[in-house]
Amino acid sequence: MKTKTSSSTVVRMSELMTPENANFLGKVFGGAILSLLDKAAYVTASRFAETVCVTASFDRVDFHSPVEVGELVHLVGRVDFAGRTSVQTRIEVHAENIHSGTMRHTNTSIITMVAIDDAGKPTAVPRIVPENHDEKVRYLLGRSRYRMNRTRQQEHAEREARLEAMSETELDNLIASDAVEF
Repeated sequence: MKTKTSSSTVVRMSELMTPENANFLGKVFGGAILSLLDKAAYVTASRFAETVCVTASFDRVDFHSPVEVGELVHLVGRVDFAGRTSVQTRIEVHAENIHSGTMRHTNTSIITMVAIDDAGKPTAVPRIVPENHDEKVRYLLGRSRYRMNRTRQQEHAEREARLEAMSETELDNLIASDAVEF
């Protein structure tokens, strides 16, 4: 099986935030940042997998500070973990005020992509080889996240099946009880 180092997966992209990216408050619309995150994840994962990759999930996106129109947004992507066909990318976003030269971290997101072959089916990806302490920590966290997501998906499907099998009265009782588990 082909292997690649974590450091070989680094991708850097930058884009100027212009007025068409503004929301009603004059800040950059979160959806514009999500689109850039998705593009950076695509480039990072596809370059690593050497094939087309599609978005499977966004683990989490927290916006720590708004991006201003006129700022330069820098995205740095890297592969943290790869399963058989999936690729976990870490995309870090920084906003740069190009007049003052100040830079600030605005968010980091983990995006899972799936490699696709010419027939549109998931296909195997290289194995990722972490080389230093930070890469090893990110790899192990990625593997943990991968396993937790699989467990969570299974538990959610079981919970959904239990709920679907309940009567209207049982559902009403659960709603009224404010129960967390069912």
